[in-house]
Amino acid sequence: MTLLPPLTEEDIEAIKSRCDQATPGPWRSFIEAREKFSGSDFIQTEGEDIYLTGATDADQDFIAHARQDIPRLIAEIERLRSISS
Repeated sequence: MTLLPPLTEEDIEAIKSRCDQATPGPWRSFIEAREKFSGSDFIQTEGEDIYLTGATDADQDFIAHARQDIPRLIAEIERLRSISS
């Protein structure tokens, strides 16, 4: 894995801003073959569903889970930084 530079406060704020601007969660990935239903693969959101082309099942699951995972990761970063300072 490539070593990346530490996240700055500006980096975290930019990530939070992108999250805040995205359609609210939770998002859920529906994959026809896995869910045993007929129809398209899509990501269900609180707004319009998202249909992807060219994504693998793993890509679709990653995108859907990112909506919930990223805010949790940011909260954990902020918690850890608050106890280390």
